[in-house]
Amino acid sequence: MPPPGGAPTIPLGRSGDAAVSAVLLSPNDAAPAVLEPVGLRELYGMVDDTELGWASRAAQLAAFDRDHRFCGRCGSITAPSPLEHARICTGCGATVYPRLSPAVIVLVERGSSCLLARSARFPPGVYSAIAGFVEPGETAEHAVERELAEECGVVATDLRYAGSQPWPFPHSLMLGFIATYAGGEVRADGVEVEAAGWFDAAALPPLPAPGSIARRLIEEFADRVSTRDSRRSGSA
Repeated sequence: MPPPGGAPTIPLGRSGDAAVSAVLLSPNDAAPAVLEPVGLRELYGMVDDTELGWASRAAQLAAFDRDHRFCGRCGSITAPSPLEHARICTGCGATVYPRLSPAVIVLVERGSSCLLARSARFPPGVYSAIAGFVEPGETAEHAVERELAEECGVVATDLRYAGSQPWPFPHSLMLGFIATYAGGEVRADGVEVEAAGWFDAAALPPLPAPGSIARRLIEEFADRVSTRDSRRSGSA
């Protein structure tokens, strides 16, 4: 399908023999009649990982082009690189690449319960795992420790990597971990977290959208607890 009205495009890569591009529509442009606009967050759980990956890549590269039209060093206009996803300053020649901000998310386990928290930004009633951005000079592990201490007053041990997910809101990579509770009384900081607590795997609150790494960490924990309890019941 050709871009409507000659709208600009961003090449994203290839899927098999087909080239994949993002089409950039202005706020006043209408989507083609055969398509229905869907927000990026709504796609989680609606499409498979491959399609979600293309959409995430498109969103991040579009944000990069929009936010880096001018050079941060000298203020001159930048132009797209003909060789890679980058923008080159027409004044000083500086090359800028798409920004990627690492973030961590951790599910702390305590027996058959897990630590969940909610932010005022969440939909009503929804709880999730503890998350936050990695700060300059930190490792991902240090970021997990800091976020748990700052947001909930909890210490964890036995930190294990559990996977990652592009998080294009607007340019993050979410690194997932699971850990074991080691101490501290749960207290919400009242800034990033408005409520936090331990939730039994069999009585979880409303959770983040399907397809998100937060939802996957929580559901995998609940499945492990259920399997463990079933084995114990079977051997009793």
